[in-house]
Amino acid sequence: MKILFAIQGTGNGHLSRARDVYPELARYGDVDVLVSGIQADVQVPFPIKYRLYGMSFIFGKRGGVDIALTARKLKLLQLIKDIRQFPIENYDLVINDFEPVSAWACKLKKKPCISLSHQCAVLHPNAPKPQNGDPMGELILKRYAPTTHAYGFHFKNFGENIFTPIIRQEIRNITPVNNGHYAVYLPAYDDATIVKHLSHFGDVRWEVFSKHNKQPFVSGSISVQPIDNTAFIRSLATSAGALLGAGFEGPAEAMYLGKKVLAIPMQTQYEQHCNAAGAAAMGATIVNALHEKHYPVIKNWIDNGQPPLVNYPDITKEIIAKIIQTHAPQN
Repeated sequence: MKILFAIQGTGNGHLSRARDVYPELARYGDVDVLVSGIQADVQVPFPIKYRLYGMSFIFGKRGGVDIALTARKLKLLQLIKDIRQFPIENYDLVINDFEPVSAWACKLKKKPCISLSHQCAVLHPNAPKPQNGDPMGELILKRYAPTTHAYGFHFKNFGENIFTPIIRQEIRNITPVNNGHYAVYLPAYDDATIVKHLSHFGDVRWEVFSKHNKQPFVSGSISVQPIDNTAFIRSLATSAGALLGAGFEGPAEAMYLGKKVLAIPMQTQYEQHCNAAGAAAMGATIVNALHEKHYPVIKNWIDNGQPPLVNYPDITKEIIAKIIQTHAPQN
């Protein structure tokens, strides 16, 4: 059986999860991997057959998506060409983690496309939602990578085919300890902004991982270094807590390791505000921006925050087996 595993390359969570999904898919057939997008910093231990430009939302430096840069980076004609020319008919089964080229190629050629993503769980009617709705954001989330069947991941199992997070083996194999520092990954903020605000808490050691700087530096009790998967995992596992964007995999991994979590959703990013609502329901602390007005909340989190209690068993094998049993072509 020929399987296409199509992965979103914006952000690091999709590729991190793929590390565990790929070997399970490979047990059932020949797997070709497609990655589209230009914002990931994570390497994967398997071959990538197709690297496409795709359609990425570019992280800004002030807490949100850089709309102007996103528009300038968009190659719409290339995207349409890739969708039309992609040989989707060569595959017996298409597994899609929020990847638009393969999703729209399937839709164009009326081929089943199986979503295996966090985004499809966010759209579930039982999923936590922010108090303020965002019809346009929800529409984008629905139309970005349309699929025919959905298997989703969220902080909690709240519906059929909604599963707890895939925690990669690198995290599962770590014994966490508390060395007193705080791990920080806020890709939508620049280093100067992060340092300015975290300096207010001068008695706290912060280990910041930067998407915007290639040279490490130290400012008081704040160390800043370029994002590095191994170093970040080590920092997270030995931290007292984690200050993160309101993605999905990062907060989920921190919760799994027994760390208290403070999450900041990206401005105008509907999915992250949904994630923040879900993380808050688990016991994480949420602030809407890295701003002076939230210093009391941050201080209280440092002094009194508690790690959410979660149970995230390793069920990747069972999930993939269910998908194969249900959707693989019958010989």
